[in-house]
Amino acid sequence: MEIGKKLIIEKLVKESDTAAYYGSGFLHVFATPAMIALMEQSAHLLAKFSLTDTQDTVGIEVNVKHTRATPLGAKVYAEAELVAIDGKKLTFKVKAFDDSGSIGEGTHIRYIINPSKYMDRLS
Repeated sequence: MEIGKKLIIEKLVKESDTAAYYGSGFLHVFATPAMIALMEQSAHLLAKFSLTDTQDTVGIEVNVKHTRATPLGAKVYAEAELVAIDGKKLTFKVKAFDDSGSIGEGTHIRYIINPSKYMDRLS
């Protein structure tokens, strides 16, 4: 893993991504929970590319602001940048934007885990 590494992912805003669908509002615009999920997905994929087959990550903290609405049908992007590594703790700077500019930003923390051991502890 390398500090400064980035990954951008994208998607089209569908009805299932809207605040009305999530129940986080009544409008048919890109929902904050959907934006956060896209940000987490970009960080997870960025980390996963550097891990072994017996490792994965889990998200444990999200601190973001959603600053502008995005309409249904628009393309949205999420960028994750690895900014710190502290043992198994990975800190990412995350951003979301559409073709008109920034729609959100913040930080996201993930921990490196062994998926088998992690799931065994839940049993």
